[in-house]
Amino acid sequence: MGTPISEIEAAEYENTTGAVRGEPMTLKETIREYIGVTKVGITVSNLMTLFTGLWLAADGPLPLSITILAALGSSFIIMSGTSLNNYLDRDLDRHMERTKSRALVEGRLKPQNVMRLGLILGVLGSLMLLAVNTLCAVLGLVALFFYVVVYTMWTKRTTTLNTLVGAVSGAMPPVMGYTAISGTLDLTAWILFFFMFIWQCPHFLALAMRRANDYRSAGFQMMPAVYGFRVTKNHILSYTIALVPISLMLYAVGEVGKVYLVAMSVLGLGYLALNFSGLFAKDDIKFGRRSFTYSIIYLMMFCLFIFIDRL
Repeated sequence: MGTPISEIEAAEYENTTGAVRGEPMTLKETIREYIGVTKVGITVSNLMTLFTGLWLAADGPLPLSITILAALGSSFIIMSGTSLNNYLDRDLDRHMERTKSRALVEGRLKPQNVMRLGLILGVLGSLMLLAVNTLCAVLGLVALFFYVVVYTMWTKRTTTLNTLVGAVSGAMPPVMGYTAISGTLDLTAWILFFFMFIWQCPHFLALAMRRANDYRSAGFQMMPAVYGFRVTKNHILSYTIALVPISLMLYAVGEVGKVYLVAMSVLGLGYLALNFSGLFAKDDIKFGRRSFTYSIIYLMMFCLFIFIDRL
């Protein structure tokens, strides 16, 4: 849920609606604003990891009904979280350059309507996942609770450990996909969880480096804004060191073959080299941008080579 592959695109939203011009919004503009708070880009990126979990568990053609229900239910849960996040963060969003033009900040949408949208999506998503199996639904609710309550309402405003808390939510989609078919939290499911959990930490921290001034202005307790770039870069490297061997554990338990092993080993070494070089980077913002971009490529290749190796 917390994977922000398209967060920048979602946040850098062009405000050209009628409300900005002082005119009533058209139906099309209103729909566009509601779609904006659900952050479709983030939802789509999380579905990529959901399908990776489905693919691993299926070990063959995906069962159509389970796949559709799991995809729709997970999408609604994610969109519920992003809608409620927009609702809860509207007070601090006005202080950030990246978010000060969001619909709730500028009054183009009513807060109570966005809250209702988030709650409705959460209920619908939970019911769809429950139709898949109970475990999948429970994981979806845990992800939603961590993202909305523990991350957005609490730790994002109080501690730099919010990255770890938010990572719990973002680690759930592949596990939800896997359990949708397997119905169990076996070793493979836990490997998927810990891979996504650890991956998000250097990914988020690299993004936070680029937005450190924004977070500092708003009062969000992001590591670069509180402790600076040197500490953040050390953490990015530490998480990457932990991430690479976890990525290779899928081979160790026999879920993937040598194509995956070789590809992820090479990509992992490249990720390690890049984040190690960051310790000596003179331009920290440029390093943050490069590390963030590589993290996206790394995740996409992780999903792609699982798919290729299991064909």
